[in-house]
Amino acid sequence: MHAITIEQPGGPEALVWAEVPDPVAGEGEVLVDVAASAVNRADVLQRQGFYDPPPGASRYPGLECSGRIAAVGPGVSGWAAGDEVCALLSGGGYAERVAVPAGQLLPVPAGVDLITAAALPEVVCTVWSNVFMVAHLRPGETVLVHGGSSGIGTMAIQLAKAVGATVAVTAGGPEKLSRCKELGADILIDYREQDFVEELRAATGGAGADVILDIMGAKYLARNLDALAVNGRLAVIGLQGGVKAELNLGALLAKRAAITATSLRARPPAEKAAIVAAVREHVWPLVEAGRVRPVVHATVPMRDAAGAHRTMESSTHVGKLLLTG
Repeated sequence: MHAITIEQPGGPEALVWAEVPDPVAGEGEVLVDVAASAVNRADVLQRQGFYDPPPGASRYPGLECSGRIAAVGPGVSGWAAGDEVCALLSGGGYAERVAVPAGQLLPVPAGVDLITAAALPEVVCTVWSNVFMVAHLRPGETVLVHGGSSGIGTMAIQLAKAVGATVAVTAGGPEKLSRCKELGADILIDYREQDFVEELRAATGGAGADVILDIMGAKYLARNLDALAVNGRLAVIGLQGGVKAELNLGALLAKRAAITATSLRARPPAEKAAIVAAVREHVWPLVEAGRVRPVVHATVPMRDAAGAHRTMESSTHVGKLLLTG
């Protein structure tokens, strides 16, 4: 088969479409013929040499895919060759075939085509696990989503609105904020021109956000704490703004607030399977009812992954970038 390989860390040109050995479905795994994969920030970090796959995972980038089951490994039930699926991966999505633990498979939801389904697994599992399973966003609460026009952000807006929350977003510029509004965002903050702490306080009568989904890490830590409501929950899922910052524990204590930080890729298979099962139970009905939909910016051939990475790094996109096999 062919896959996107990274012989040496570097720029987008480090992504090389090459012939590689075929994967084999092991115990509890299925083999998927990949129809499409999607580009995530983690793929860019891996290409740059900053985010190695966990032990035992494929060395090729790609944290999600859609396709058809080609073969079922030992110990797998409930799936058969020919089934159309999408999958959460630890790596290997940028390839013609990938082996996937059966617990990380999802059926392609009704109303979503096979290619577009590749835009779902990583963002849905990330948002549902952090905003709902960990931060416990409830109806009537306010959530602040940083990077509202990203793949994660566009999904977080829709899921939060679906459960009856008020959604605030940060994004760069009026065009991206307009797209966020179309998806249901209530409070629009241009981080280039406005202070999100001040804007959020003004919009919430001084209360702040009950939940914040953060992709920036250190750069936003103190300001996120200022923006939290009493009993607020800050969920950190990205470190685009650095890894080290000072934290005022007194302010955290006074607000009776909580901070969590998680990554999805390195979780044990059992934890991933539990998240996927929760997504199938709670999110798939929303997708099939048309209340939540994947937002796709562009679809390009997988062999041109370098171009998709350049678009990702330029931050000119809204939603997901897909790679077709």
